[in-house]
Amino acid sequence: MTSIPEGSEDAGLRRRILDTARHLLVQDGYQALSMRRIADAIGYSATSIYLHFDSKDALLHALIHEGMMELRDRLRDTAVEHSEAPVERLRALCECFVEFGLENPEYYEIMFQLRPERMERYPAEKYRAARKNLDFFAQALERGVERGIFEVDDSRVSASTVWASLHGTVSLLLADRVDVRIDPETFIDTAIRQALRGFRASAPSVP
Repeated sequence: MTSIPEGSEDAGLRRRILDTARHLLVQDGYQALSMRRIADAIGYSATSIYLHFDSKDALLHALIHEGMMELRDRLRDTAVEHSEAPVERLRALCECFVEFGLENPEYYEIMFQLRPERMERYPAEKYRAARKNLDFFAQALERGVERGIFEVDDSRVSASTVWASLHGTVSLLLADRVDVRIDPETFIDTAIRQALRGFRASAPSVP
C-alpha cells in the first residue's frame, strides 16, 4: 500500500478509520467489528475503508503497530535521558511503560489484551519492530550486569518478567480492580521497586 502524505484528505480519512476502529474494538470486541460498521460510523462507504485497509485484521495490525511505535518512542527517549545509571534507567523505563498504559487504555487493550480467536498472523516486520520495546529493558539489565549491579541469566527472559509484572499492574488499574484502600501511586511504585529488587546483585559475603 502506498504511503499517504500527512495532512492530505486521504490521510485524514485513514486517521478517522483507525480512531473509529479503535473505539469499536474496545467497546464491542473483535468479532463485532466489521468494515461496514466502521463505514457507517464515519459516514463513508465500506469501499472507502477497503481503499486503505484490505481487511479488519490489517486494520487491527495497524493499530497494534501504532501503539507499539508510540511506546517505542517514549521508551527510547527515556533510555537516552537515563543512559548512565542502570538502576535509574530501568526504573524510568518501568515508569514510562506504566504511564503509557494508563494514558492510552484503548491502545493498551488492543496491544496487550485483545485476543481474537481468528486473526491473520501479525506481520513479521511489525513484530520485529515491536520486539525492540523489550530490548530497551534487556539493555538496561545488561548494563547493570556489566557494572556488577544486576544478576541475570538471560536478559530477554528477565526483561519479559519485568513486563509481566508491569502488565499486571497496568491491567489491574485499568480494570479498577485494585483495593480502594490502596493508593494507586504507592501500588505502582511498590510494583516497580519489587521488580527491580529481584535483579540486584547479592552483596559479597564477609569471611
